[in-house]
Formats: sequence, structure tokens, C-alpha cells
Amino acid sequence: MDLINGMQVFARVVDCGSFAAAAEVLGVSGAQVSRLISELERHLQTRLLQRTTRRLSLTESGERFLLRCRDILEDVREATAEASGAHLNPRGRLRVHCMSGLGVLITPLIARYSEHYPDVCMELTLSQHNPDPLQEGHDVVISIAHALPDSALVSQTLGQLFSVPCAAPGYLTRHGVPQQPQDLLQHWCLHLQDFQEDAWLFKGPVVITPGRRFRTNVADAMVKATQEGMGVSLLPFFSACPALQDGSLVRVLPAYRLRERNIFAVYPSRRFLDAKVRTWVAFLQTHLPALLATHVEVMENPAHWAGD
Repeated sequence: MDLINGMQVFARVVDCGSFAAAAEVLGVSGAQVSRLISELERHLQTRLLQRTTRRLSLTESGERFLLRCRDILEDVREATAEASGAHLNPRGRLRVHCMSGLGVLITPLIARYSEHYPDVCMELTLSQHNPDPLQEGHDVVISIAHALPDSALVSQTLGQLFSVPCAAPGYLTRHGVPQQPQDLLQHWCLHLQDFQEDAWLFKGPVVITPGRRFRTNVADAMVKATQEGMGVSLLPFFSACPALQDGSLVRVLPAYRLRERNIFAVYPSRRFLDAKVRTWVAFLQTHLPALLATHVEVMENPAHWAGD
């Protein structure tokens, strides 16, 4: 049998926790994954996994074999990269994941990166969660968090994010301009479901819980609802910027920044780092902070703030 392939499939099954999840990541059927694991166990003449209808668990032999598999597979990857020059020349498929709202910032940077490195094929996945790069097969995950947990992954800080309360001018004409956080208790507050946080926490502390008039998990949809005068929303500053600039939204309570977080580039640790990963992360470190700064300038311009 192809022992290296069997090791790769075995390690992926353990990482994903099931045959079905591993099959989806590998792009094969669950039956193929099951067959490969059975062939590997027959070849080794030992059981590696205990299977039940609900979960998989490693046997004692499986635990020992997994440790050796990871070392061997890493050596194979490094040897292949060194021989092919992948750590020197950016080329091939680069799988990038980022939070949905950040797509408006990342996509233009991908276009600029591609001008410099035309041999790299970028695959961008957007979702509302921060995945594990090892389990889901991403080369780089652009993550948003206060801080990252300790792990074997490498992380680089790319910048900071925050959110601001915004409303349509027409809404404020009808309902008045909030002068302090407590005033929001008298307003329609819209619920953008991001990072599993419901409440708006102002320094003081003042806690505002958005009502049920409208809720969504996509920032662009919340911008549209706010422009239509449905109420006050808490928007990531980069999502709010175009509407602030064209006057369809204004910033309320401009002294406040909420939900401040860091942006990280997260990727697996390797001694021979693939050139496309290295150059993409370096490109983000160079260009993303400047792009964020231009949006911050819009936030801090009094011309975009609500009047009394």
C-alpha cells in the first residue's frame, strides 16, 4: 500500500474527529477514507482506532503511531519543499480564510498581491468563525480576537479593529441624537451577531442590549438596514466608512469605540515556510495597517458625526 498516503489520511481523521469530516477536507468519499484506514491497520497488523457509532478514539498503538506519523510527514513536507524550491518561489494554490466582514478589506489586497505574484492561485473562504488551519486545510487564517490561545501555530499581528454606533440622518431627525450611552435605551438598537456577543458594553459601565426589531450576522446587511432608518446599529468601522463618506449614515456617540480586537494572520509552524505563505503574510503586514488607518481617519472626522 501507499504508506505515506495512509499516514496522511490517518492523521487527518484524528485531526477532524471523524471519517466523514476527514473525507470532506480531503475531497474523497467516506468509504475511501474507511478503506484506507483498514488497509493501513492490516499492513501494520494492529488496530489504530476504536470505532463506535458516535466517536473515534485512538488505541494505545494508534497514539504511538500518530506521533511518529506527524514527524515523518513533516520531514516529507520539508524535503519536498526543499527539493522543489517552494520555500523560495511563490507559486501554487494559497488557501486563505477570513471572517466575512473583513472580505471588503482583504479582497483588494489579494488583487494587489496577485499583481506581484501571478503564479499564486488565491482561494479565499469567508465565514463567521475562526477555524483551525490544521483541521480545515487552510494555509493562512486571518483571525479576529482579543488574543490567541497558546498553540503550535504561528501568529502575526496585522492591526486592530473596533466598532462604532451609527444611524441614518433621517432616523435621528425623527428620534433625536443620543448624547450619552444611556440615551440608547430610548432608541431602536439593531443586533449585528458577531463574535457571539449580544450586548454593547460602554465604559462606565453601561450595557445596552439590542432589541429584536432586526438582527443579522452580516455587516453589509446591517449597513443597509441602518441606512433605511431602522435604528441605531453597532458597525465595524471599515464596514461603516463608505456610508459615512456618502452621508447615508452618521456616527453617534463619537467618543466611544466598542469591541476592540486584534487581527492576526495564523498559519502552521514550519522550518521551511512555503514562499506563498511567507510573502502573503509579509504583504498583509505591510499594506493592511495603512488601509485600516485610512478608514480610521474617516471615523475621526467630525464631518461624519451626528449633530446635536
